[in-house]
Formats: sequence, C-alpha cells, structure tokens
Amino acid sequence: MHDWNVVISLHERTYGQARKLLEKLAPVSRTSYFNVLVMKVEDIGCLLETLRQWMEADAHIRDILARVVPVVRTFTFQTVEEFETKARETSLSFVPALAGKTFYIRMHRRGFKGRLSSQNEERFLDEFLLEALDKMGNPGRITFADPDAILALETVDCRAGLSLWSREDLQRYPFLHLD
Repeated sequence: MHDWNVVISLHERTYGQARKLLEKLAPVSRTSYFNVLVMKVEDIGCLLETLRQWMEADAHIRDILARVVPVVRTFTFQTVEEFETKARETSLSFVPALAGKTFYIRMHRRGFKGRLSSQNEERFLDEFLLEALDKMGNPGRITFADPDAILALETVDCRAGLSLWSREDLQRYPFLHLD
C-alpha cells in the first residue's frame, strides 16, 4: 500500500493477530520491515478512539500493538534533498499550532538507511520550525521534558507522514509511543 496514513509497529510474533484485529477498521498492508504494517483510514479520530476503547476493554491488545501512529500530512521523496525540502514545506502547516509552545520532533525512519539520519533530521526540522516561529513573532522552545506537543515524522521507504500530538493526546492515546 503506497497511500498509507497510519504506521503500526508490532510486538514480536503478533503479526497474524494484529492483522486480523486491524482489518476490522481499514485495509492493512505489510511492509518490507519486520513487524511494521501500514494502513489507510478515512477517519483518524475514529481509529484512535476505537483503539483506545479496545485497549481499555482488553489489555491483551497492548501486547500486540507496540505503536500506532496516524499521520495527517504525507509526501513522497526520492533523495535526501527532496525529503528535507518537502519536510520543511509540510511542517510549516503545523507552525500556528506550535506558536508559543514547547515541542520537539520525533522521527521514526524505515528505509534510506545510511542516507537519512533520524537525529540529524529531527534537529534540522527543530531549527527550521523555531526560526519560522520566531519570524511569526511567537517563539517556541524545544524541550524533551513534558513538552506541550510532539511532531511525529514517520517514514516507510520513500513516503513520509507528519502529525502533531498534544500532551493531552499523548495521555489519552498511550499507544502512540512517540519516544
């Protein structure tokens, strides 16, 4: 599936269970990465609430799904330069929500090994967003200790997706596991 908007990481030996569970919600596809699935959902809010309710009703589901991260903006890329250009452009849509807030970027990269460094790209985007916030006149600040928000950046091969999660979102949906 090339048009995903959710990346799911699984615990060991749970592929069959996870696929059966998630297919109740939307089409699910395997990736070439161990214990990583992708899916395309129409309503991210419905997905989040359904998973939250399922996990409250059945704690065993937490032993299946390690991370579930929906994204709201996606792009494709072929080179590191194209990735950085599109990541900057796409992340700008989150600037108003980050105004005056503490935050950080968390990237989970699958693919482009040796060409994209998650830590370098996180710093690159942190600096870019801080500069954009300063220009807007409403500076933000990077902090890893209880930030107001985390900007998640997920890649699978040559596709990337971003989403912004507030402190409240992270508490309500612990399966996001952005760290």
